[in-house]
Amino acid sequence: MVDRKRAENAVRELLAAIGEDSSREGLRETPERVARMLEELTAGYADSAEEHLGKTFAESGSALVIERDIAFSSTCEHHLMPFFGRVHIAYVPDGKVAGLSKLARTVEVYARRLQLQERMNAQIADAIFRHLAPKGVAVVVEAEHTCMTARGVKKTGSSTVTYAVRGEISDGVVAQLLSYTGERK
Repeated sequence: MVDRKRAENAVRELLAAIGEDSSREGLRETPERVARMLEELTAGYADSAEEHLGKTFAESGSALVIERDIAFSSTCEHHLMPFFGRVHIAYVPDGKVAGLSKLARTVEVYARRLQLQERMNAQIADAIFRHLAPKGVAVVVEAEHTCMTARGVKKTGSSTVTYAVRGEISDGVVAQLLSYTGERK
């Protein structure tokens, strides 16, 4: 989806805007590298949660599935700076389950786009609820935003926690997911 030539030209313009010479040795290949990086960071636009969550298995015995500590990195649409962290997912199956890697792939579909944490959280919950049709789903996202830690207010160590609940899911499950946040620090 990325127009590489256009992206390369834009990077050359940005370098000129900050007073750099894009033809100097250390920067000669930077426009091409940045264009390739943009393809990688925005690959989620060409991917589909439905494709991943459409592969399910019949299962009637599980009362709750929890997949925690799914690492992700994304790009904040406000500053084009990275934010990264972990996603914790719980769902109550209603006759079918997805392979565990499919939950992680669903996180990547939405993380690999220009994002807001709140939107990404809701998109993951909505996709799981829509495509797996569970009785309920809860998704907790905890992230460090470099627009908070490396620039502006520069509050290192701060993290943002969001959660989304769809369908029938107990407050205890949400509390359990929230308890996972901050464990790894």
